[in-house]
Amino acid sequence: MVEQSIQKLIEALKDQDSIFGPLMFENRRFEKIDPDLWAEALEDRADGEDSMENELDKEGFIHARNLTELQGFMLECHKCPLEKTRTNLVFGSGNPKAKVMVIGEAPGAEEDLQGKPFVGRAGKLLTDILAAIKFSRDEVYITNILKCRPPGNRNPLPSEMEVCIPYLHRQIEMIKPKLILCLGLISASGLLNLKLSLGKMRGNIYELGNAKVMVTYHPAALLRNPQWKRLAWEDVQKFRKLYDDMVG
Repeated sequence: MVEQSIQKLIEALKDQDSIFGPLMFENRRFEKIDPDLWAEALEDRADGEDSMENELDKEGFIHARNLTELQGFMLECHKCPLEKTRTNLVFGSGNPKAKVMVIGEAPGAEEDLQGKPFVGRAGKLLTDILAAIKFSRDEVYITNILKCRPPGNRNPLPSEMEVCIPYLHRQIEMIKPKLILCLGLISASGLLNLKLSLGKMRGNIYELGNAKVMVTYHPAALLRNPQWKRLAWEDVQKFRKLYDDMVG
């Protein structure tokens, strides 16, 4: 089963190469894919999905009928200490029927104050990036892996992600996006449940339910490392092309 999954993945990557050209796989070769690495990643992902389904069966929020009800469940969530230190829950914003979801890592200080995702300097850059590929913030849906700000803007802890990601999956089920853009390694690894580097995930197309998922740099990382903006631009151009091919 694992060998078949790896072969299907390789064939999918070859298909992507034919669509996007050699730039997408610059410095990457199919024969260098480590089968053991991919087998471990695929097995971990399957185990994680089974565990998540079992936990969801026990949760009341799985029966939320819309995003407003789901947000209400999250306001009453006490599963991790972040609910005690946050100012506001940062649930998400945008079109509740969006074809595109953009998923970051966790709220920052400004987001915590306003209760909205991506409103600081990184948020302005994200708005500009979306505009450059002809999306407005109002037509996509933007959220994060975590809905509460970690103190000091530290990275989310695995225990925090574990209890918050099921809410995100429920958001995705309700919105039913065609495509998802993950911003940063924490977002991508948390959503896809893959233990790979950002470099290995960039440029690839993953599946999550009925949605296609692509990965690029977090805008905050681009502010700290402007030399990565060219690579991010390549990523989002491919994301836009995939959107046009799928949605028209």
